[in-house]
Amino acid sequence: MPDLTRDGDVYVLDLGSDENRFNPEWVGAVRAAVDEVVAAEGPRALVTTATGKFFSNGLDLDWMAGHLPALEGFMVEVHALFARVLGAGVVSVAAIQGHCFAAGAMLAMAHDQRVMRADRGFFCLPEADIRIPFTPGMGALLQARLAPQTAHVAMATGRRFGGQEAVTAGIVDEAVGAELVLGRAKELAAARAGSDPVTLEAIKRQMYAPALALLEDPAANPIALPGLTGEPAG
Repeated sequence: MPDLTRDGDVYVLDLGSDENRFNPEWVGAVRAAVDEVVAAEGPRALVTTATGKFFSNGLDLDWMAGHLPALEGFMVEVHALFARVLGAGVVSVAAIQGHCFAAGAMLAMAHDQRVMRADRGFFCLPEADIRIPFTPGMGALLQARLAPQTAHVAMATGRRFGGQEAVTAGIVDEAVGAELVLGRAKELAAARAGSDPVTLEAIKRQMYAPALALLEDPAANPIALPGLTGEPAG
């Protein structure tokens, strides 16, 4: 389960040591940790990382398949988490130490900056291959944070980007050795920990107003999961 610790002005949110898939308990714990950082007094910043092979492998499809009546409410919480990170009045850096897929990749993109492991691990949006279309909110988040051609390739083809490829494509800011990922992310976060939270939140919410409006509107994101339910697409 996610765990939040503090190192000086930097809060480190460890998403966990397994695949760190999105289910209600996990999403609730991540959201609570982000809220704690946002509510903290004084200089602070957020670094999100994980332990093991995965940063996050995305939605917990097994849980979702077994809880179809609960999907609508669950997806509202997923979108709200993305919005909370994207519009937060604290500097956030994703320290991507392993595979970063699907909803996990979207969570990383909601952070201000990203540092990725250079030698192993992929950033990937496989939705086209697993027949799970992006919701309007998810699409808006990705298109707000990625260059148009990169967004098209990543979203429409499911291409896997290694660390250096991700830097070239503008997906992540830096790719470094595995042993340096967390430390470099903490350096970047600490450098901006003194940012005024009210001003920073106002800037982010203006910059990403269309994406935030969709992410925060439950009615704007109808569920369409043909790859999960077996329904025909379209």
